[in-house]
Amino acid sequence: MQELSAGIAKPLLEWFRENRRPLPWREDREPYHVWVSEIMLQQTRIEAVMRYYTDFMAVLPDVKSLSEIPEEQLLKLWEGLGYYSRARNLQRAAKAVTEQYGGGFPDTYDAIIKLPGIGEYTAGAIASICFNEKVPAVDGNVLRVLARLTGDGRNVLDPATKKDFTAGLKQIMPETPGEFNEALMELGELVCLPNGAPVCDRCPLREQCAAQRDGLTEALPVRIKKTKRRQEEKTVLVIEDGEDRIAIEKREGRGLLSGMYQLPMLDGYQSEEVIRQAANDWGLAPTEITFLKNAKHVFTHIDWLMKGFTVKTDEAGGRFTWVTRQQLAEQYPLPTAFKPFITL
Repeated sequence: MQELSAGIAKPLLEWFRENRRPLPWREDREPYHVWVSEIMLQQTRIEAVMRYYTDFMAVLPDVKSLSEIPEEQLLKLWEGLGYYSRARNLQRAAKAVTEQYGGGFPDTYDAIIKLPGIGEYTAGAIASICFNEKVPAVDGNVLRVLARLTGDGRNVLDPATKKDFTAGLKQIMPETPGEFNEALMELGELVCLPNGAPVCDRCPLREQCAAQRDGLTEALPVRIKKTKRRQEEKTVLVIEDGEDRIAIEKREGRGLLSGMYQLPMLDGYQSEEVIRQAANDWGLAPTEITFLKNAKHVFTHIDWLMKGFTVKTDEAGGRFTWVTRQQLAEQYPLPTAFKPFITL
């Protein structure tokens, strides 16, 4: 395993200045823009984020507007991005910035990382890109680049490995730390690709790369997950009344998808008889129950294996909110997990 060298900065920055993508949050160094984009990009591809970012900024152009928007409208803007706790933490942080800093974003890593929902990577990205502070921003792309560059065979999902890489980067930070961090991220996005498929002939660091030299590009990085995924079976119900309205309900509590609206759902795979009894318990009188389709949705640590049914009832009632498809599309945040069962 070789050490990180300060000699990577010059070729990397030259490559970045020629190849950087014109992303909307790169048009300026406004901390609000960088912050929102980085939160959106967690667990989400850039291609998917582009439209959401533009729509988000059109409605919430600054910290103040984000701090004041009703949560339900915020979640509707976020609908489809998933990991909805990110949106709630954005608003919590916006309120903290408004209350503690008068709406002006804090300008040091130590202050930024204290805001809700901001970890080491995001704090490093904002502090370096917006305020030129010499702090690393180490995400999955950067870890992959560094593991291959140094030939490091340790598990990159181990916090100790990330800590060592972060310390190494801090020692070689150039005078343009934000640009350097962005260049490492960009290299991981465009060239040093995952799943053993880097485009080494386009890499500005190929002459210094241990994995390229030793034929280890397919073996690195090493990623060993310690958590086992859980699978849960669900029965999802599209309940429609005689006026073509659909029953939805708000998920309460602080758990998965809390605060979002969902289609009524039963745990496990249930029979038509059980579905009918549940509908009766909810104060409904089903006239028809029809199997709709199967679907699967993958969360961070859980897979939902779902069977969907259409349930017809003459009259609305029970504990539900009854909405038209247009209302559901425009006003109510519905998680992506339920989209396979309903056409809006």
